[in-house]
Amino acid sequence: MPTDWKARLTPMQYRVLREGHTERAFTGAYHDEAAAGVYRCAGCGAPLFASDDKFDSGSGWPSFTEALGESVHLRDDRSHGMVRIEAVCASCGGHLGHLFDDGPRERGGLRYCINSAALDLDRADGGSGGA
Repeated sequence: MPTDWKARLTPMQYRVLREGHTERAFTGAYHDEAAAGVYRCAGCGAPLFASDDKFDSGSGWPSFTEALGESVHLRDDRSHGMVRIEAVCASCGGHLGHLFDDGPRERGGLRYCINSAALDLDRADGGSGGA
């Protein structure tokens, strides 16, 4: 994996992916994105989420009902006086966001609440977007 993270990432991507920060709600590039495609890790390019699994949770962050295969690892997060489940890229270990159990019941009940800065959309129409 790259060791020159600061040179490869924007300051916000670095803060989120490498330091575990969270971008402010409703400020990220993908919180209301509706284009079809695959959301990849902004750090290493690994495919993480399909646009078909994205939904509007009203939270201000991109939300997904499931990850692609084994692309996202989960671990306990007891920071900031809370108990949560952190979602990290299985490939590079970058912090993506958190997993909650308040997603759409008809789609399994999970909500991967992910920072836009941790993602890069590989659009189905051949374009790509950078957060």
